[in-house]
Amino acid sequence: MAVAGVGGCGAMVSKRRPKVAPEERATLSKLSMALQGLERIQNFRTSHPWLSFLNSRNPKPTVGVPENSQATEEIPGNFNWNYSAMSVFEKESEDKQNGEQERYLQANNREFNCLFGYPNNSIKTSKYNAFNFLPMNLFEQFQRLANAYFLFLLFLQLIPQISSLAWYTTVVPLMVVLSITAVKDAIDDVKRHQNDNQVNSRSVLLLMDGRIVTDKWMNVQVGDIIKLENNQVVTADILLLSSSEPYSLTYIETAELDGETNLKVKQAISVTSEMEDNLKLLSAFDGEVRCESPNNRLDRFTGILIYKGKNYVLDHDRLILRGCIIRNTDWCYGLVIFTGPDTKLMQNSGKSTFKRTHIDHLMNVLVLWIFLFLGSMCFVLAVGHCIWESKKGYYFQDFLPWKEYVSSSAVSAILIFWSYFIILNTVVPISLYVSVEIIRLGNSFYINWDRRMFYELKNTPARACTTTLNEELGQVKYVFSDKTGTLTQNTMIFNKCSINGKFYGVVYDKNGQSVEVPEKTEKVDFSYNRLADPKFSFYDKTLVEAVKRGDRWVHLFFLSLSLCHTVIPEEKVEGELTYQAQSPDEGALVTAARNFGFVFRSRTSETIMVVEMGETRIYQLLAILDFNSVRKRMSVIVRTPEDRVMLFCKGADTILCQLLHPSCRSLRDVTMEHLDDFASDGLRTLMVAYRELDNAFFQDWSRKHSEAYLSLENREDKISMVCEEIEKDLMLLGATAIDDKLQDGVPETIITLNKAKIKIWVLTGDKQETAVNIAYACNIFEDEMDGMFIVEGKDDETVRQELRSAREKMKPESLLESDPVNSYLTTNPRMPFKIPEEMPNGNYGLIINGYSLAHALEGNLELELLRTACMCKGVICCRVTPLQKAQVVELVKRYKKAVTLAIGDGANDVSMIKAAHIGVGINGQEGMQAMLNSDYAFSQFRYLQRLLLVHGRWSYNRMCKFLSYFFYKNFAFTLVHFWYAFYSGFSAQTVYDTWFITFYNLLYTSLPVLGLSLFDQDVNETWSLRFPELYEPGQHNLYFNKKEFVKCLMHGIYSSLVLFFIPMGTVYNSVRSDGKEISDYQSFSMIVQTSLLCVVTVQIALETTYWTMISHIFTWGSLGFYFCILFFLYSDGLCLMFPNIFQFLGVARNTLNLPQMWLSIVLSVVLCMLPVIGYQFLKPLFWPVSVDKIIDRIHHCMRHPLPHPSRAKRKRASSQRSAYAFSHKQGFGALITSGKTMRAKMSKKNSFPFKK
Repeated sequence: MAVAGVGGCGAMVSKRRPKVAPEERATLSKLSMALQGLERIQNFRTSHPWLSFLNSRNPKPTVGVPENSQATEEIPGNFNWNYSAMSVFEKESEDKQNGEQERYLQANNREFNCLFGYPNNSIKTSKYNAFNFLPMNLFEQFQRLANAYFLFLLFLQLIPQISSLAWYTTVVPLMVVLSITAVKDAIDDVKRHQNDNQVNSRSVLLLMDGRIVTDKWMNVQVGDIIKLENNQVVTADILLLSSSEPYSLTYIETAELDGETNLKVKQAISVTSEMEDNLKLLSAFDGEVRCESPNNRLDRFTGILIYKGKNYVLDHDRLILRGCIIRNTDWCYGLVIFTGPDTKLMQNSGKSTFKRTHIDHLMNVLVLWIFLFLGSMCFVLAVGHCIWESKKGYYFQDFLPWKEYVSSSAVSAILIFWSYFIILNTVVPISLYVSVEIIRLGNSFYINWDRRMFYELKNTPARACTTTLNEELGQVKYVFSDKTGTLTQNTMIFNKCSINGKFYGVVYDKNGQSVEVPEKTEKVDFSYNRLADPKFSFYDKTLVEAVKRGDRWVHLFFLSLSLCHTVIPEEKVEGELTYQAQSPDEGALVTAARNFGFVFRSRTSETIMVVEMGETRIYQLLAILDFNSVRKRMSVIVRTPEDRVMLFCKGADTILCQLLHPSCRSLRDVTMEHLDDFASDGLRTLMVAYRELDNAFFQDWSRKHSEAYLSLENREDKISMVCEEIEKDLMLLGATAIDDKLQDGVPETIITLNKAKIKIWVLTGDKQETAVNIAYACNIFEDEMDGMFIVEGKDDETVRQELRSAREKMKPESLLESDPVNSYLTTNPRMPFKIPEEMPNGNYGLIINGYSLAHALEGNLELELLRTACMCKGVICCRVTPLQKAQVVELVKRYKKAVTLAIGDGANDVSMIKAAHIGVGINGQEGMQAMLNSDYAFSQFRYLQRLLLVHGRWSYNRMCKFLSYFFYKNFAFTLVHFWYAFYSGFSAQTVYDTWFITFYNLLYTSLPVLGLSLFDQDVNETWSLRFPELYEPGQHNLYFNKKEFVKCLMHGIYSSLVLFFIPMGTVYNSVRSDGKEISDYQSFSMIVQTSLLCVVTVQIALETTYWTMISHIFTWGSLGFYFCILFFLYSDGLCLMFPNIFQFLGVARNTLNLPQMWLSIVLSVVLCMLPVIGYQFLKPLFWPVSVDKIIDRIHHCMRHPLPHPSRAKRKRASSQRSAYAFSHKQGFGALITSGKTMRAKMSKKNSFPFKK
C-alpha cells in the first residue's frame, strides 16, 4: 500500500533492517507497511469504540427512533456490512490496481484517511512544466508524419556522402514550424498553469483543532470539515452537515456544472444539522462515511454515514459539488468527501473526441501520393545516374574519381537516390500544416467578431469553440436539429386549457366563430388578484368568469396546478413572487394558477401554502412522486385543511389515459379531441387528474413506500412499482396547452438552407402531432408536398413494409434488382462504403416515432431507413431518446459520407452534437451542456444560415484555393530540379541557391497565400445569403479533390518545364554586349528563381477575387521583399565574410541588368499564365456549371440593382407552433419530501395552525 506524504499525511518511518536481496526487500517493505497499517486500524478501534462494528462480519447497528421527516435517513439493522479490517487493506490493494471501488473515510481524522492515499484538493490541467516542456512537446510534434519526415531528411543531410544541400535548408524551416507550434502550446499551457494556481490558491475556512483557520484550497483533504459562506464557491465535493437556514437547508447555484441558473436546494440530515455552527460539536464529530468511488455522475450519489452506532442513508440531495456557489445562505458546514481530481466536476472534464475535416483526411491521402511520386522521381533519376555513369561517367574518372566508398555505378546510383530524396523533398511542403492552422484560426476570429451573429438580448456573441472545422462548415449536407429551445423559444406561455370537457383559450368573433388573436386584443383583467403576475397574458374572459363564480371543476383544476409541482418560490419583497422551476413548463403552469387566483405562496418540508381566491390555506405535504423520463408524470399527495387525503397528478396523455377510472371514458374522449386540437396548433400538452384517497389505504401505501425508499437494492424500481399502486383510478380534470413560440427567423432560415440543398431532420422527444405542426410552421414540410409517410410499426416486419412502401411511391424502380443501388449492395461491398444519392419523383416527408425507429436502426433495417429518409425533403423523428438521436446521425455519417451538423440547446442533445461532424450549441433555457460540448455556439437558430452560407462557404473556398495554390507552387518549384538532372549528369546538383530554397516557403510565398486564404471572397455576404445555391459546390467537394490535385500536378509540371527551358534557351551560348559569356550556372539559377517567384505571384493575383490593402501588401510586398533581400544576400560584404555560405557573389547585380534576362522572365510568366487565363475564360463558355450561371446573375444584378425583397409579416399565431407535453427533468420532489424545501421563513401573519 502506497502512503502519500501529502498535506500532512506523513510517510511511514523506516526501520533499520539487515541486508537482504533486492527482490526480498520489496516484499518486506510491502509487508511492513501493511502491518503498520493494521496496527493503526487497531489503535483507531481502541480509541474510537464506534468502530467496533468492524470486528463482526455481520454487524447489526442499532437503529434509532425516526424523527418526523428524517425517519428515512437511517438504515435497517439487518443491513449486511461484510466489511472487516483486513478487507480494508484487501480492498485498497484491489483499488490501486483496478481503480477505487468504494470510498471509506472518517471525519476530522487526517491520519486515518491518509492510509488510503486519497489525493489532496489541488487540480492540474496543465500538460507541461519547465523541465519536461521541451522533450514532451517535441515528442508530440514529431508524432505528426510531416514533421517526422523532415527530421528524417535532416539526418540524411548530415551524411556528406549523399547530401548536396546545406543542413540549414531543412533546419531553418523545421525550426520555424516547430517553434511556432511550441510557442502556441506554451502559451496555452501557461494559461492553464495560471488558472490552476488561481484555483488552488483560493482561500477556504477550515476547521482545525477546534477553531476556524484560513487555508488554501489545495491543502484541503478528504475528511476535513470546511465552512462556506454566502456567494462562496464550493471547494470540494462535500457532505452537508448544517447550515444557517431553517431545517438546515442550503441554496446553491450549479451554473458551472450544468449551466442552469435557477437555485437548487440541499438539506443536511437531522443528526448532523443539530450541531449547527457549534465548533466544539463539529470538532468532536467523528462520523464515518462509506460511499461510491469517484465518478462523473452529477445526478447520483449513494453512501452511508455511520455515527453513534446508527446508520444513515446518504444520497445526491445531501452532497454539494465542487464548483457550485452558495446562495441565500449565511453559512454552512460540510464534510469533504471527494477532492481535486476525484470531484465530480473534474471527473466530467474529459476531452471530447477530436474531430477532423474531410479535407484533413484528403490531405493525408495526398501527402502519401506525394511520397510515392517523390520516390518514383528519385528512382527514375537514380536509374538515369546509373546509366549515365556507365555510358559517360568513366570519361571523367581521371579528374573526378569516385570516392573510396563508391565501388560501382550501382552504388553511386543508390547514393544519388537519397541525394535526390533530399533535393526534391520540397514537393512535400513543410509549412503546409502550420499554414492551415493559421488560416483556420483567422477564419475563427471572423465568426467570433461577427456582429450580425451577436444576440443583444442576452449579450452573447457567436463563438467558435474549435478552430479545426471551419472549412467543414462549407460542406454540410444534413442538419439534425432539436426542436424545443432550438427551433422554438422555450419560453412557455399558458395558452389554452380543457377543464371538465370545456375548451378555454379561444377568442370568438361576433358570429361565434373562433379567430386568431389580433395584436390589439384586450387582455383579461387580473386586477382583482393583487398577487397576479403582471407579465401574464390571457384573452378568454370566460375562464376568469368561471373562476369568479366558483366553478368546482375549474377551482379543482387550478388547485391541482398550484399543488402538483416541485417549484421553489422566492418572495424577497412582499407580494413579488419569483418561481424557481426545474423546467419552463412547470413555471408556466404555476404562474397560470397564480393569475387565476390560486397563488402558490410558500412551502416547507411538510406543508404547502396556497392563497385561494384571497384565502390562505395550508396543505400538509404527505408525498411527492417525482417525474422521470420513464414515468412521464408526477404526483403529489396532500392532506387538505378539511382532513381529506388527495392525490393530484399531471403527465403525458399517453400515460395518464391508461390510469383513469372507467367512469371518465366519455370525458377522456372529449379531452383527447381537445388535445388533438392543441397539438395541431403546435402546443405542448399535458393531462391533469386527481384521486381522493382513503386514509387507511394511504397509511398502508406510505409504509410500503418507506420500505421501498430504504431499500439498498433496485431502489428506483421498487419505488416505481409502489407509485403505480396509488396512481390509478384517477379522475380526469382536464388538460393544459402551453405555447412555445418559434424563434425569430426560423422559417426563413430553413427556406434558405433548403435552397442550398441542405436537408434538415428534426429529432425531438415531443409527441408526433406537435412535432409535425412545428415542421409545417418552420417550412420543413409544405402543404404542396406530394406525400407524407408515417412509420409507426411495432415490429421489424411492419417497419420494413412501411419503409419499402414509402420508397416504392417515391421511386418505384428503387425496389428492382436492376436498380444501381440494389446492384451495388448485392456485391456485399466492404465497409466503409457509400450509398449513392437517389432522386425521388417529387417532394415527400417522413415521420417516424421512437418505437419504430428502434426497430429501423437495427442492422437489417438501417439501410432501408437510410435510403427512404434520404429521398425525403424533410424528416421528423419524434419521441426519440438522446441515444437514438446519436444513432441517426451516425447512420448518415456511416453510409452517406456527407458532412453532418447537429444543433441543439439541451443536455439531451449532447450525444448527437458529439456524434455529428459539426456540433452547434444554442444558448437557450435548458442549461449550457449543449454549448459546452459544441464546436460552435450562438443564441439563435437563424444565425445558422450565416454560419454556413457565409463563414462556412468562405472558409471552404479559401482553403481550397490555398491548397491548390500551395501544391502548385511547390510542384513548380521542385520539378525544375528534375529537368535539370538530365543536363547535369544526374549529379544531384540543385538549380537554386540554397538560401532561396530555405526562404521560398518561409518568406517569399507565405504571406501572399495567407492573404488569399484570410481575405478572399468570391461574392460578398449579401449575395451569399441571397443566392444560397452558391453553397452547393462545397457539398460535392468540387473545389478541391483528387481530380483538382492532379490538375495542380499537371499545372506544376507544365510551369516547371517553362521555367526551366525558357531560361535555358536564353542563357545557352549567350554573351553580353561586351562579348563575355553569361551561360554560367549562377546566372541561370538567378533567372530561374526570379521567373519562378514572378510566376507564382502573378498566379495568386489571378486567383484573388477580392482585393484589400492587406492583400496588395502581402502579394506585391513579398515580391518586392525578394528583390530587396536578393541584393543583400548576394552582396560583396556577406560573400567576403562567409564565402562558404554566401557563394553567389554579385550575381544579382550582374544578371538582372541584362535586358535579355528580363525578356526571359517576362516570357516565362506569359507562357505560364496563358493556359490559366485561357481556362478561366473558356470554362464558363464551354463547361459551365450552375455556380457560374449564378455568378453571372450576381454580376448582372450588381450592374442593374434589384429592389430588396420585402419580408412578409407573419401572423401572431396559434397555428403550427412549438413543442411537446411535459418537463423532461426530475424536479425537487425528493428534496421537498425529505425536508429540503424552500426558505421556510413564514411570516407570523401567514402562519396558520394545521388542523389534524
